[in-house]
Amino acid sequence: MSPLDHSGSSKEGVSYTYKGHDGYALIFAYVGTQGHMLECELRPGKQHCQSGTTAFIARSVETLQTLGLGGKCLLRLDSGNAAADNFDAFGDHYFIVKRNPRRECPEQMLALARRVGDKQDSREGKNVYTGFFDHFHPGGDQNHPCVPVAFEVIERTIDIDGQKLLVPKLEVNTWWTNLSCRAKTVLDLYHGHGPSEQYHSELKSDLDVERLPSGRLCANKIILLCAMVAFNLLRGLGQEVIKRAGLAPQKINIPRWRIKTVLKNIVYCAVRLVRHAGRIELHFGKRCRWFEVIQDIAHSFA
Repeated sequence: MSPLDHSGSSKEGVSYTYKGHDGYALIFAYVGTQGHMLECELRPGKQHCQSGTTAFIARSVETLQTLGLGGKCLLRLDSGNAAADNFDAFGDHYFIVKRNPRRECPEQMLALARRVGDKQDSREGKNVYTGFFDHFHPGGDQNHPCVPVAFEVIERTIDIDGQKLLVPKLEVNTWWTNLSCRAKTVLDLYHGHGPSEQYHSELKSDLDVERLPSGRLCANKIILLCAMVAFNLLRGLGQEVIKRAGLAPQKINIPRWRIKTVLKNIVYCAVRLVRHAGRIELHFGKRCRWFEVIQDIAHSFA
């Protein structure tokens, strides 16, 4: 979920969001490691993050199947989507869903983690335990089968500045998952979804989709879908440039370009549109630094 700020607006569907401002609520699904957008949905700002999410997940899984990807995919969701209904929509795919341990006592979780978990190497005064619990039901629904829970319980008796604490500080992190691997691997895989926050930022700032133009909710939904198409086209263009790093006028040693960088270096190149002999040509300046890259991409798709 990532709300759009429409403060001071009276557009249809604009209402108070959990971020503390009026706006729309958006839900996104990304695929791959480069940040291609798989699905998106514009919602009224007051809509709860779980409302309609089961259908959204099912639609995203169906879209994955239409892409013809081999094998199972890994679905990663945050704690707002940990309802029991969502697990049925995952199908046969792997999943990691952040779990909110608000109902458990941290001290009891620490005692349980000491008994069944593995202690990780850490600094003095910081004890980290990881492992799996097997007795929890999603959403607390006893009618739903138990799902394994990967956990990370951190006990701090000395803070980072070396000050000893009278009462240990406890931190409990848990994730629903059906992966059969080490708990530390589950933690690392979940943290790998962090760049999705940057994908939201690119859509809002680089493509200027923070404030949608229409006063009608249905029209803004269509505009968002058009923005998704532009987002994926620019993302794909950025990946084509990275494939041709040897032709680029600057060193490229990153796996993904921001949309803003693609626009600045490739899309905004100055050209002259020339119509001659029934043909339309783009004439680049002699000092266009990215001409060889653009030319090679154009030839590859000709």
